[in-house]
Amino acid sequence: MVAISLSAGAVARIRFAVSCLWEVAASVRVLRDPGDHAVHLPWVRRVRPPLVEAGLVGQDGGLLWQLVPTRPGYLADFLTPPPAGLIPDLATELAALRATPADTVRTHLDLYPGDRRPALTALYADPPGGLRRLTEEIAAYWRIALAPHWPRLRLLLDADITARARVLAEDGAAVLLNDLHQQVRWEDDTLRVAQRHCLAPDVTGGPGLVLVPSVFVWPSVASVSAGDAPQLAYPARGLGTLWERPNGVPEALAAVIGRGRARLLTELTSPVSTTELARRSDMSPAGVSQHLTALRAAGLVVTHRRGRTLLSARTDLAEALLSATG
Repeated sequence: MVAISLSAGAVARIRFAVSCLWEVAASVRVLRDPGDHAVHLPWVRRVRPPLVEAGLVGQDGGLLWQLVPTRPGYLADFLTPPPAGLIPDLATELAALRATPADTVRTHLDLYPGDRRPALTALYADPPGGLRRLTEEIAAYWRIALAPHWPRLRLLLDADITARARVLAEDGAAVLLNDLHQQVRWEDDTLRVAQRHCLAPDVTGGPGLVLVPSVFVWPSVASVSAGDAPQLAYPARGLGTLWERPNGVPEALAAVIGRGRARLLTELTSPVSTTELARRSDMSPAGVSQHLTALRAAGLVVTHRRGRTLLSARTDLAEALLSATG
């Protein structure tokens, strides 16, 4: 159990951020132990062969593969520098990673158990050169494993932030922090995380705590890391159906609300725009919009804005209806 003093001032400075590097590190951990992350098996089956062929994962995997152990082994904190802003792009985060001081790299590598493999030994001896090689590997890994799926993952992560920001506004920081995950509790100005590895100091001043929703960190939480802004990565909501495709429209549900609206509900496996729903369902955008208005009025759909885009998602009531009707 990790206990970190989190002052009232630090709580007032809590912010959210989406991080490409958190998804890289957490997804490599999924590939190392797919059985511990069953929800992501469809993704694993899709991306592992090309990653192995590229020499990025598996027995002949490179530096990134060697740096990321199976859970709950220690993951070097320099791999996930604090994200700058709400949604930094991969290039911005890779630049921050390359700028990691050599002493920081060596300090974190010293926490790895056992003898160092050759790639880690080379990184320890020459941190600037090793970090350049590492960021090149991460860029290649991203192109194969995550870039094709990133728009879908981003929608889910954005929806989680929107929902939790509303909790923060309506119910306060205590409810927000205590609802993140069963391993996380905040009480008496102390954040407690049921996790073995953590370098984070008490948070009394500075920028406060960064909360990072993640697709691949499920079913656990990731380290509260050291650095300018300690971070806590937690599983985003809505992961259960992330990789699923609808198997058809439940006839019982279609008989009650109509086939068009039932079709839209089955397609809403993750937050999605009206344009994308129209493409998936072969309906016109105007028709989709009309159906969504009726579904919102019935409490089956919620809609929120991300930039200029409106994203719709199923409610708990809709999930129950779909489950009940098969």
